[in-house]
Amino acid sequence: MRNRVSLSNRLKKVASYLPENANFADIGSDHAYLAAYVCQNDPNAKAIAGEVNVGPLNSAKDTINEYGLENQIEVRLGDGLEVIRPGEVNQIVIAGMGGSLITSILNKQKNISLEVDRMILQPNVDAKELREWLDDQNYMLIMEEIIEEQGHIYEILVAEKCNSHQSPYSDLEKEKQLYFGPYLLQDRNDAFMKKWGGERDKLTRVVEQMKQARQMDRDKIDQFINELDWMQEVLNNEKNNMETR
Repeated sequence: MRNRVSLSNRLKKVASYLPENANFADIGSDHAYLAAYVCQNDPNAKAIAGEVNVGPLNSAKDTINEYGLENQIEVRLGDGLEVIRPGEVNQIVIAGMGGSLITSILNKQKNISLEVDRMILQPNVDAKELREWLDDQNYMLIMEEIIEEQGHIYEILVAEKCNSHQSPYSDLEKEKQLYFGPYLLQDRNDAFMKKWGGERDKLTRVVEQMKQARQMDRDKIDQFINELDWMQEVLNNEKNNMETR
């Protein structure tokens, strides 16, 4: 009997948003561990593991051979979504990259990215940029999670294609919701509070340094101060809620 695929909690959470009988592509598959985990636990699932470099590609092939998943997973070499043919998959997973890079990958092959039913995206940074892109492209954000693992904090965004434009954002609070995440802002779990406490402290230091510069970028400083006000409001609201319980 073959061993079970071992996966980090972060990637298990990402995998949990794939439906049964998934037919998906994992872009930047990191040895194809996620694809192997999903397909080992669901014999009807199919996956394409995309890699841009030969070294990780060969590692992904080794993983698939080790777990005997050659009939369910195909490894392909290529840049981003170039490894997928139109209509070939129903879901796309991109995890462990910056939000700007993920947005660039999705933009580069819109004939692929804008036809799938579901995207599961795990940006390491710049999640706001991804939320804006999804909203602009008529993909509705249906779920978000934020988790901490081994000292790192990760956000997971799940979006589905909409026939008519819908939005989880309110008109009055949209900019703030794009910044923090509409679902994360509602939940405000420990990982969320830890992230934004840290971001507040870092941005405070940046603003102080900018104010000491010979030529101050006043517009940028004003933008950062506005973001700091948002962060402080979020953190104060949680503190107030704790005190009234």
